[in-house]
Amino acid sequence: MATEKELLKKFLDPLKVCKRYKPKFGKGNKEEGVSLPQFLDLYGADPFYAWCGLNSELMYAAHKAAGGMTSVYRQIGKGCENLFREVIIDAAGYTDRSSAAWSYKTKTSAGKDKTLSLDGCLQFEDIASAAVKARVSDWVAEYCGILGAKIPVNGAVFEVRQGYKSKDSKRQNGDIDNIAVAWAQGYMPVFAVFSGQIDGDLVLRYRNSRGGILVGRTDGGSTVSLFGFCKDVLGFDLADFFKRNSPAVQREVHETLEALLNA
Repeated sequence: MATEKELLKKFLDPLKVCKRYKPKFGKGNKEEGVSLPQFLDLYGADPFYAWCGLNSELMYAAHKAAGGMTSVYRQIGKGCENLFREVIIDAAGYTDRSSAAWSYKTKTSAGKDKTLSLDGCLQFEDIASAAVKARVSDWVAEYCGILGAKIPVNGAVFEVRQGYKSKDSKRQNGDIDNIAVAWAQGYMPVFAVFSGQIDGDLVLRYRNSRGGILVGRTDGGSTVSLFGFCKDVLGFDLADFFKRNSPAVQREVHETLEALLNA
């Protein structure tokens, strides 16, 4: 079982990437990014930008902050995935860590194979603890009653997000596809959202598509609250974990934001 320090590291490690973030300025994703001196040379050599005064440290800082904020959310999301998967591994007692993830193959428009994966899996038959297995089975049955769906034969799979405020139709359609495939393969699909930031229209659309949603709220039972689910079903108090470690997390985030807001 992972220690408190190891769980915190799983959550914070992705965030450290943000401190090294540098804007691309059209250089492509393969490039490591443009440094401040490179930016000043690049914009200083452009007559129009130089005339407008865009070749300044403040402009670079603005670009760095704008792209960096997206990176912060993305890396916090990866930390959430890492932490949630570790909680599942410990709760289920998986001997094979790969049991905690779920994936399937599909075809691209060009006819090539593509593997899509979700972030967590609770497979009924692989859960070592009889008590946890019973709680998971009861929880899946209860949620299926809410969704108006038949109880799946294999278990539940989870897509983890730090929050979900986007109205991106492409992402929504991809999520709906994942929901359909999960049910077809005998799993109940669930979106585990660590924050309370999710659009009400999305909740309605996903539930109408028979997708479960758990959000980061301290009230509500295990079919509503991600924290309630982790505590009551998996036996891990996720809310208390964040309360205990909030000073360390806040310190890391503050240092990251300072690095991003400084040219």
